[in-house]
Amino acid sequence: MQKRYLLASDFDQTLSFNDSGMVLSELLGISGYQEKAAGLARLNLVQQGGELAYLIRHDPEYRRVRKDDLTEVGRRVRLKRNIGLLTQFLEHGIAGYHFDFYVVSAAPQEVIRSALQGIVPPDHVIGTQFTYHPQTGEIESIVRVPAGYGKVVVVDELQVQLAVPRDRIIYVGDGSSDIHVMLHVGRQDGFTIAVSESKYIAQIAKRTVLSDDALSVSVPILEDVVGLDASQIRALFEEHGFLIQEWEKVRTDWLTIRESPVVPTDQTGPVE
Repeated sequence: MQKRYLLASDFDQTLSFNDSGMVLSELLGISGYQEKAAGLARLNLVQQGGELAYLIRHDPEYRRVRKDDLTEVGRRVRLKRNIGLLTQFLEHGIAGYHFDFYVVSAAPQEVIRSALQGIVPPDHVIGTQFTYHPQTGEIESIVRVPAGYGKVVVVDELQVQLAVPRDRIIYVGDGSSDIHVMLHVGRQDGFTIAVSESKYIAQIAKRTVLSDDALSVSVPILEDVVGLDASQIRALFEEHGFLIQEWEKVRTDWLTIRESPVVPTDQTGPVE
């Protein structure tokens, strides 16, 4: 019998190098996206990661976005290497283990499905969903935004749907929008992987791996979930036609050091 796991991954800057909002803004010729998104984040008006969905629905400059625009953004997104090989490797390449790979992201669902066409099945992609006017194609409403705590809800639904134990959930993310789901998965004895050095996410993830190749995510899974050592992992990669050219493990300490405030000395002496 195989051990079955749910592997859920973020999209923007986890499987890709780009932020979908930036690519969409460049496509439409709109400037100031980062400033607008940062302003929404400071206001805590929407769940972290849901800024693009809010702008598309409410910002006058983004109201002209149509489904075809989102599909085109997906074609322009620069993906990390070997996402398809990662899914195949985890699904069929490890004896005794099966990993169901899903993408859970606040990026528009049309963007992700377009970017991952032929790599990840459409029904394994859960992103922000819109409704469209049947005649004009204008976005009428937001159905769902898997951002912040919304990702927790999606992962819990997938866990029930796939009937996997809670301690067999793996989540991969890169930023502050993944904090809620990483804490949730960690509390249930699941496994969390950060793919960035952001201190907010690296401090709570069980492992951090940095690479421009998506296949690198399998390494901490092979070590900490499957239980292989470094030599076994290298051998397994070679069996599938890959060589780990460089593998450097580094511990990162995050420090902020300031001068201690000067405490004035009491010149009156001790009280008798």
